Amino acid sequence: MKYSRILTVQDISCLGQCSLTVALPVISACGAETCILPSAVLSTHTGGFSGYTCLGLTDEMKKIISHFDVLGARFAAVYTGYLADGNQVDVVLDIMRRGLGDLLIVDPVMADAGKLYPAFDSAFVNRMKELCSRADIILPNITEACLLTGIEYRTEYDEAYIRSLANGLISLGAKRVVLTGVGYGADSTGVAVYDGQELFYYNHRRIPKCFHGTGDVFASAFTGAYVGGKSEREAAVIAADFVLECIQNTLGDEEHWYGVKFEPCLASLIKRLK
Repeated sequence: MKYSRILTVQDISCLGQCSLTVALPVISACGAETCILPSAVLSTHTGGFSGYTCLGLTDEMKKIISHFDVLGARFAAVYTGYLADGNQVDVVLDIMRRGLGDLLIVDPVMADAGKLYPAFDSAFVNRMKELCSRADIILPNITEACLLTGIEYRTEYDEAYIRSLANGLISLGAKRVVLTGVGYGADSTGVAVYDGQELFYYNHRRIPKCFHGTGDVFASAFTGAYVGGKSEREAAVIAADFVLECIQNTLGDEEHWYGVKFEPCLASLIKRLK
């Protein structure tokens, strides 16, 4: 397993097990030095909590990357999650323009279940298209893939539909696509990996309950595994299995509705990477 330095760009939700509070421990467990560039600070994540506070950090992000550049800091990968607004796309592109990152991995966090998150609009989608067009790997869910490609969102579909989404994302400019939440039946879900030619699909059991932060768990585990030397397919399988284990570890705890209890599963993730 390679020892690398990864910069992850996303928000700090102080309570709620998502974004940086997931990315930092998960990527670290994968054996990488994990550096952070916070896009915003929130008291909690926005899924189910009310009255949360939010402070965007766009101006501070610009100062931080300028300091990184002066220091000569360089990263094997830059991995982006939740960006607070479209202007932060320019910050990420500036990171890559400066040559601070060798690889750009984008989780285009903006939508789920057929609709945009309340904080975003069509202008943000267009900015995310621009970011994804520069990415080496993108990690959208079905809804985000539809918004990025303009293809109609469906809850029932076949492999041809998934292939059309994947081709649309490659046409956008992304070099590789890892599409999450792909299920061809009611009892299963999985992940599709596409390189422009071959479509690889990994299927596993679907647990019919919504858990916040699982996309962040997947993206972080994928990034850590991939930068650590696993192939895209291997990293996708490791990340998918890890997410399922975290969900199973949380089932039955009705008080833990705001995320998944991933921390007790980190030892298992480390074993999966060997």
